[in-house]
Amino acid sequence: MTNLQMWTYAVVGATFLLYIFIAIKARATTTGEFYVAGKGVHPVLNGMATGADWMSAASFISMAGLIAFKGYDASVYLMGWTGGYCLLAMLLAPYLRKYGKFTVPEFIGDRFYSQTARVVAVICLIVASLTYVIGQMKGIGVAFSRFLEMPFETGLFVGMGIVFIYAVLGGMKGVTYTQIAQYCVLIFAYTVPAVFISLSLTGNAIPQLGLGSVMADGSGVHLLEKMDQTLTDLGFAAYTAQKGSTINMFLLTLSLMIGTAGLPHVITRFFTVPKVRDARSTAGWSLVFIALLYTTAPAVGAMARLNLINTIQADSVGADTSQNLKIDSLPAWFTNWEKTGLLKYEDKNGDGRIQYVGPNYKGVDANGNVVVNEMTKVDRDIMVLANPEIAQLPNWVIALVAAGGIAAALSTAAGLLLAISSAISHDIIKGIVAKDISDKGELMAGRIAMAGAICVAGWLGLNPPGFAAQTVALAFGLAASSIFPALMMGIFAKRVNNIGAVCGMLSGLSLTLVYIFWFKGWLFIPGTAMAPDNAANWWMGIAPGSFGAIGALVNFVVAITVSSFTAPPPEHIQHLVEDIRVPMGSKSAVDH
Repeated sequence: MTNLQMWTYAVVGATFLLYIFIAIKARATTTGEFYVAGKGVHPVLNGMATGADWMSAASFISMAGLIAFKGYDASVYLMGWTGGYCLLAMLLAPYLRKYGKFTVPEFIGDRFYSQTARVVAVICLIVASLTYVIGQMKGIGVAFSRFLEMPFETGLFVGMGIVFIYAVLGGMKGVTYTQIAQYCVLIFAYTVPAVFISLSLTGNAIPQLGLGSVMADGSGVHLLEKMDQTLTDLGFAAYTAQKGSTINMFLLTLSLMIGTAGLPHVITRFFTVPKVRDARSTAGWSLVFIALLYTTAPAVGAMARLNLINTIQADSVGADTSQNLKIDSLPAWFTNWEKTGLLKYEDKNGDGRIQYVGPNYKGVDANGNVVVNEMTKVDRDIMVLANPEIAQLPNWVIALVAAGGIAAALSTAAGLLLAISSAISHDIIKGIVAKDISDKGELMAGRIAMAGAICVAGWLGLNPPGFAAQTVALAFGLAASSIFPALMMGIFAKRVNNIGAVCGMLSGLSLTLVYIFWFKGWLFIPGTAMAPDNAANWWMGIAPGSFGAIGALVNFVVAITVSSFTAPPPEHIQHLVEDIRVPMGSKSAVDH
């Protein structure tokens, strides 16, 4: 066993023992503890848990990878996800906490006085959450397959087992305190290597400032200028240039924003605090904890791409290949990632070296041969995890990053699976099928539903429809088109009735699903897409991940139109809507 393996097993194993210990100590014994942690979590701690729940494998592993390869265009993920959280904190969370229920479908069912609306909300929640959790399973498998040197499938099963232990045992109570520990692990794991690498490249120990600093090589060139020059010399698009269409970027940002505000597993976190004002405080603390990672990600992405290029393509012009990476003396990080299948090359010209150039490169080598790209695969999900190895950081730092990536994936997976199991046990079984079920029986049903959800998520994770952040973007689109409009109209539009809400949710979700599956393949089966997934075939150039905003618009229009032609909600429902918006301490408002 190598020194790196020993460090990885030690660090990852220690974090796993910590998670299991917390789950056992914080085991849920009532449905209130299983669903909302007994509504007794301190706002600061809840903000930390929300940060871990929110910053998934997509944030930790994939977002910097997207930024590394897409540059300016990937800024939509930063703007969309953080902007959406602000939207959630201001427009939804305090009002939903004031209502005081366990789940999002329960609020929708009560507000729209309809069991049908509640069931439709459950369907929307499960579809969005399962799509989201696929990305987490992919992240777990990637981290395990590389750092514990086991097959992707085995790593996925190990991750499922860990989630099963602490989520099924602890419920929301156990998950909350486990997520607090996971936040500490992931933020430390993300920022420590970023500090080292920023210091190495720019001499600035603060990554956020290092991104705009001058290179430490004495060239006097700023890091972003260096990125632009290096990439354009090699035939890639400039790092800071906009490459996608403006309308698609706008719709993707909007889709991510309102999708964020409609994610049930994040909304549920605001149900776990004692009072309404604690929900607002939680939102503030969450933004602080989230910002630590989100402001670091652009620097991590840019520096990772530059390190990768400098390691493989020694000459930035690309014509002189004599100093490029030799195939017979590949560094350990390269061969280790190659074993996972996430990094591949092909020596097309037989010179024994690897050329890494873009599609626009027109140069020739010393023998007059056209230089072509020989890096046939660089999975975007490996960039954050491989970056410390590429930069030759100490093994304990590399092991820490592995533990952080796994913690990010596990924390969000647990929150999503808990949202799914709560919807099944509380909204379907307790709310509709067996209304007289005992508290103990409902708790058991929740745990069984959790186990089932883990199995389904694991099966889907074995064949993900894309890299982690791409899959997660689809989930945001589904939440944006179905749940967010229903919640917004439930709080701010008292004229919208049950028929309108149901028609709106079904219309928005169905249209978005059809559009996504048209390009991604029905049931995520590879090779069965009905139309090639490229911009030439997209409707008005709108990518599948951006279509959630269109679905949301359809949801709003259908719900409002149908409601205007049907009977208004009962008087007591209209009073309920007005009461939810009344500030605490005013008139007849009651703090639940």
